[in-house]
Amino acid sequence: MLDCIIVGAGPAGLTAAIYLARFRLSIRLFDCGTSRAALIPCTHNHAGFPDGIAGTDLLARMLAQAERYGAERELARVTRIEREEGGFIVWAEAREFHARTVLLATGVINNRPSGIDDALHTKALAKGLLRYCPICDGYEVTDQRVAVIGTGDHGTAEAVFLRGYTSDVTLVSPEAGHELDPQCEAELDKAGIARVDGPCGGYAIENGRFAIDTAKGRLSFDSVYPALGSRVRSDLAVEAGAMTSKDDCIVVDSHRRTNVPGLFAAGDVVKGLDQISHAMGDGGVAATAIRNYLAELKPLRR
Repeated sequence: MLDCIIVGAGPAGLTAAIYLARFRLSIRLFDCGTSRAALIPCTHNHAGFPDGIAGTDLLARMLAQAERYGAERELARVTRIEREEGGFIVWAEAREFHARTVLLATGVINNRPSGIDDALHTKALAKGLLRYCPICDGYEVTDQRVAVIGTGDHGTAEAVFLRGYTSDVTLVSPEAGHELDPQCEAELDKAGIARVDGPCGGYAIENGRFAIDTAKGRLSFDSVYPALGSRVRSDLAVEAGAMTSKDDCIVVDSHRRTNVPGLFAAGDVVKGLDQISHAMGDGGVAATAIRNYLAELKPLRR
């Protein structure tokens, strides 16, 4: 039986793996290859990398560091977690693994614009024409022509946030018309943000810009932010008996403990701040709590 199984190999899961391996615990890290950090072409707000670093490079460095201290990675998707006496059974496809504790660092998945081709999506991300985190990279679109695909409170908030970087912001509805209450309309008017009805479609890279079809015709932008929400990957936690909030995030205490003894959670699956630094801090907190939990069960001595 392992000391801990970590589900998710993004910044939270990998930070926890480094900590737990250095605590000299037996751990296994399950990686299904869908960390959102891998989609970042180059992040410039990660401390210690003034010239920026690609998300894939950061994850590779963190994995190498964890493996240096004995962490083992499984390239597999976890499909089920069951409680058993003394710990958990973790199912990865047709195989089962046993651990005293489990850390869920499964993150969230951004909702993409409907109908966008995978190859185009990847290419647009790499070129910075399509972006998902204005907190991370709003600086990069300073004084550019920017569109936000979205509506309602969420679309309005993202458009207003980006207005702090450029005066040319357009809120484009993903569907036929906008769903804006008077307060949203007032905020957009005050910020000088244009609104265009959808539906969106016909996505393409044209003349170095990201082009989309709208009710106003074909428009192109230097960068486009989909503000379409995300899906929290908390299904495994729910099946194992953990509580979730109204927005599907896993409920934890300050030590990242769920209501299920031995089951912990960290990163965006707990609170979707979409920040690498926050996820890494969460992973460190969770790993330390796991070590202390195991020490209470049985003294950790060499």
